[in-house]
Amino acid sequence: MTPKLTGIAADYVDAVNAHDTDAIVSLFAPDAYVNDARREIRGLDSIQRWVTKEITGANVTMEVLETLRHHDETIVRSRYEGTFDRAGLPDEIVLTDYIRVHAAKIVSLVVIRNQPSPY
Repeated sequence: MTPKLTGIAADYVDAVNAHDTDAIVSLFAPDAYVNDARREIRGLDSIQRWVTKEITGANVTMEVLETLRHHDETIVRSRYEGTFDRAGLPDEIVLTDYIRVHAAKIVSLVVIRNQPSPY
C-alpha cells in the first residue's frame, strides 16, 4: 500500500497541479537545488526561472502513483502530463522525485526518469 503523501511534498505536488509558480517557489529554501534531466539548478532565482518555463509554463501536472519514505527523503513516483517537448519520451511519462526537506523548506529536489532494474 502506498503511504499518503503529506507535508511539504504534498504541498509541492498540489502547487504544481495548481500551476502556481509563487506557491511552488515559496516551498524552497534560499540555498536549495533542483536536478532535473541531469541539469543542476541552484538558488531561488534559478529555481523560479525553471518553474516558470518548465513546470507552470508547460502546464505540468503530476498524478502520484507511489510514495515512499527513506530516512529523511520523500520519494514520489508520478505520471507527468503537460505541454513539454515529448521527443524521445515514452507515451506514459513516469518520473521519480526525490525530495529532501529541512526546516520546513525543500532543500533538494531530484527528478529522474528511472528505468526498470534487472535485479
